[in-house]
This record gives sequence, structure tokens and C-alpha cells, in this order.
Amino acid sequence: MKEMDNPIIVEFPLKGEWLAPNTPGKKIPSHGTDQFGTRYAYDFLQVDWKRKGWPSYSVHWIRYLFLGVPLNKFYCWGQDVYAPCDGIIVKAEEGYKERARAHLISDLFVAVKSAYAFNPRKGNIQSIAGNYIIMACRDGVYAGLVHLQKGSIRVSVGQNVKKGDVLGKIGHSGNSFFPHLHFQLMDSDDILSARGLPCAFEQYELFKDGKWEKVYNGIPTDQDKIRY
Repeated sequence: MKEMDNPIIVEFPLKGEWLAPNTPGKKIPSHGTDQFGTRYAYDFLQVDWKRKGWPSYSVHWIRYLFLGVPLNKFYCWGQDVYAPCDGIIVKAEEGYKERARAHLISDLFVAVKSAYAFNPRKGNIQSIAGNYIIMACRDGVYAGLVHLQKGSIRVSVGQNVKKGDVLGKIGHSGNSFFPHLHFQLMDSDDILSARGLPCAFEQYELFKDGKWEKVYNGIPTDQDKIRY
């Protein structure tokens, strides 16, 4: 993909093993739209690689489908989120309630409802983003970290942060189908008007042919088992 030939390089914003089900390494736009700066956005979650379908929760899929799964049964819920670069916090929106459990049908209903209820004039972006952080990485480059856990954000507007500082925790707030981190770079701190910017990760490891290999300036695909 030529659009990804010269990506902006940032540090991976998580630690541990991860899967990116939505990634520009699979398709562009990665989320099926250019709205809200999401053209090159990533979603990251943790899965059980030994179970069929790589579920992101520790219970049977039938329970997820019919009853829903409590958030603490998802492997990545509550995991720390780290600053991908040195920068300044320009937005840190808190207080958006998480649903007590993830459930396919009810979360789909929330997604449809929030899409229809969203009003750009009112700027109620939290109905989509939930609890989120935007940080200025450098001139014209902003990082968005979205769907965070309520009450987990550790930074405030105007605060200087260093690459690797803990910013908050993975949650299930806003338009989210399961606990995960939505990560993107964009050309503005205004999600409503921002354009997405292509990015890659300075380094991580890829599990390939039974062993871990170092990857530099990489763009994971939706099939890659990666760790940092």
C-alpha cells in the first residue's frame, strides 16, 4: 500500500501480546471510513491464541452471544496504555460510563444509536469515543487513544508526557464492541474534522514460524501475533 510507504514512526502504546483486528496493514480505510481521523487507525486487543477463533474473553462464545461477558472477563480490559511519543496532552475527556458487560446485540444497538444521535454541532464526540486522550506529538501530528476505562485517565490537559508514560487504561466506553484500544494519528486535535495520518511502530516482535522476530518500523496485519 503506497499510502503506508512513509509512515510516521511512534512507539507501540501497549505492553504484552496483542492482535490488531482492524489495521491499515489489512485495508485502508482500516475502519471503513475516513471520518473522525480513522483512515489509518488501529484496534488492539488480547486474545487466547490456543482457542478456536482467538476469542478476547475467557468464557464460552455462547455466553458472549446470548448473555454478554463482564468486562473483567476480557483479557485486555484494564491494561495500561502508554504514551507513543513525547508530547503534550491537549484533551483528556473522562467520566463516560462503561457498559457493565460486552454483548454483541446490545453493543450493536449502541453503535447504531450513537451514530444517529451524534450531532457535530453539539460536539458530543464522547458518544462515539467514550473516554479518550489526545496528545500533540509534534507540529501537525496528534495521537488519539480512545475507548478508555472510566476513571483511569492519569493525565490532564497541558501536561507534558514522555514516551512510555502511563496515560490510562483500556476500557469499553463509547462506540465499542468489546474492550480494546483504538489508536490513531491525525493532523488535528479535533476528531470531528481531523484527517488520519499513516503510522508504524518503532519496534515490536512478531511470532513467526514458532519463534519471535524483531520488527522495526512495522505495520501489523490482522493475522499477526505481536508483542512489545
